[in-house]
Amino acid sequence: MSELNPNQRAVQNCLSLRGNSVGIKRRFGLACLSMMPLLLASTAVQAIATAPAIEATALLSAKDSDPNTLGWMQGFPPPPDKRLKVSDGSFFAFPALRYSVVNMRQFLPTVGVPHGIKESQPLPKTTDKMVSNAISQLEFTPTDGSKPMRFVDSLWHNYTDGIVILHKGQIVYEDYFAALTADKQHAAMSVTKSFTGTLAAILVAEGVLDDSKKVSEYVPELSDSAFGDATVRQVMDMTTGLKYSEDYADPEAEIWAYSAAGNPLPKPKDYTGPVGYFEYLKQVKKQGEHGEAFGYKTINSDALGWIIAKVTNKSVAELLSEKIWQRIGMEQDAYYQVDELGIPFAGGGLSAGLRDMARFGELIRNQGLWQGEQIIPAAAIKDIQQGGDVNAFAKAGYRNLEGWSYRDMWWVTHNKNGAFAARGVHGQTIYIDPAAEMVLVRFASHPVAGNGANDATSLPAYQAVADYLMKQSATQP
Repeated sequence: MSELNPNQRAVQNCLSLRGNSVGIKRRFGLACLSMMPLLLASTAVQAIATAPAIEATALLSAKDSDPNTLGWMQGFPPPPDKRLKVSDGSFFAFPALRYSVVNMRQFLPTVGVPHGIKESQPLPKTTDKMVSNAISQLEFTPTDGSKPMRFVDSLWHNYTDGIVILHKGQIVYEDYFAALTADKQHAAMSVTKSFTGTLAAILVAEGVLDDSKKVSEYVPELSDSAFGDATVRQVMDMTTGLKYSEDYADPEAEIWAYSAAGNPLPKPKDYTGPVGYFEYLKQVKKQGEHGEAFGYKTINSDALGWIIAKVTNKSVAELLSEKIWQRIGMEQDAYYQVDELGIPFAGGGLSAGLRDMARFGELIRNQGLWQGEQIIPAAAIKDIQQGGDVNAFAKAGYRNLEGWSYRDMWWVTHNKNGAFAARGVHGQTIYIDPAAEMVLVRFASHPVAGNGANDATSLPAYQAVADYLMKQSATQP
């Protein structure tokens, strides 16, 4: 196993909490327990995003860590050695996290995103098995320069729980692994941010929200915080100057206070900090100037969630249901984790079905049009696709994402196909390739908490599928 730096070690210690936490230093013990919901949202600490925290060979493989085989939470009641708990962090320690990402509602309080009473509309599926088989056998070379890999092997390598690929709105590839099945929801983690950003982009396109206005004009409660003099656009693109550290190795880092505030579990008797995500945001201090550099900080998403709630008088869960979930034939309700005040976690709390995520991706790919009805203003999609400030993004130092940008809480590649994506820790994605007319959605439970652990074998795999589908289209009459 490679040597971990202090930042990586701190995160891994939190992710590996099991059993009784008495032996852990009190400050870190309570903080680790309270940060578990937040870990679902972290794409992450730069140290994790740019360097492998764990060698994959040192862990159970995807097949050996299958939760169905390991028997987590099976039985009435489950035997003691198969029980998972939020209170001691064991529910989110690998390999148990492979079970919990499909059962978040079993462990944490949530609020629903209803799909309404209309019948679901099945996604069309190709009857040509040759296409699915061909995609499985596609070969690509990982960006780390290692030997060629088959697409199907990359799914196991990246601990995939489920994947669906649409081409021109039709399912051409679909498979499920581990605890996920077609009728279950999976934690979307930071893919949630892109839903929050999309809702805001819709409101801007509808004229309900002015992204040039200061945050304080919409949320007076944030007037004295760092967000007060930031524009809504700067929050949407995460170019705010905030004194906020996600350095988990630092006991004084702001991440600990934020996660403790949002923790839905009972607070310790001597707790005197903020209660809930919104109350924490009011105390965030400014550091640097707004608009100068991209900085991936989850608190921007929750600030945007508050702005959305203020201008619509609806939570992000209610608005997502109204604007999208009830309108495009979703199969299942989705749901959000909430803080103890019932506020949805706009930065990483969404869980949804795989096919429903694909429907959303197809809606975005089609410029907001669904079966002849304009569900999302086309202007909102165009705004996402144009991307953000590439130079501001470059200052964040993502070595594997050179030339990318961030807009409306979407990651924009600026590659030749104009691809853009929603991304979440442990391998979640909605990857949209307009040129290939492709939407690829993947849920995963990779043991390493950072996309840097799977990008080398994911991004080139997506491109290989896109290239194949484009060739298929070119040869068809």
